Amino acid sequence: MAKGRQSMADAAAALARQLHEALVRERIVPRFADSYVLENERQALQAHAVMYRDLLALLEREALLALSARALETVCDEPRAQGRSKPRPMARREAALFHKKFLASLVRQQGWSVGDALDFQRDLQLYQDLLARTAPARRSRKPFEAANHPFVDRCAFLLDSSFLEKARMAASRALAELENLAAQICEASGSSNKPVN
Repeated sequence: MAKGRQSMADAAAALARQLHEALVRERIVPRFADSYVLENERQALQAHAVMYRDLLALLEREALLALSARALETVCDEPRAQGRSKPRPMARREAALFHKKFLASLVRQQGWSVGDALDFQRDLQLYQDLLARTAPARRSRKPFEAANHPFVDRCAFLLDSSFLEKARMAASRALAELENLAAQICEASGSSNKPVN
């Protein structure tokens, strides 16, 4: 039993590390913000370097929330094979433990204070609750349609509240990249099909 919990903690820590490293490596947020500025001629957003750096930090946090929510959904909620038995999602208790270990690892890696960690945990729970409500209504989106996702709304408001619909469309494109990245990481780590005992 202790060995199973240790392997779960290791898998959760590895997932947290891989998500953050991939987010930094792929530069999704800086590309998203810079392309928005160019496409919509909003150079004023970059006029003050310190404010733009703060904006990018807030957008990175939102991206990490979206990545975490999608990865946790993939690992904990999607059915996976366990030996010869029928594929099933992770048991609730295991999922709660995985979630707890994931958050603890992310907090350590980011060096967050207790307040920052609690804020991130609250926002992640908000993301998960909102996504759980819209899950049955998920359908393919038309190219001109913004995604119904908390990342899209929050990032659009942070990025450019005066051109909200254009910012929502740009955030939708960034969300698609983030979801693909989360799927690749979960698939590469084998977390979505490996049983955790």
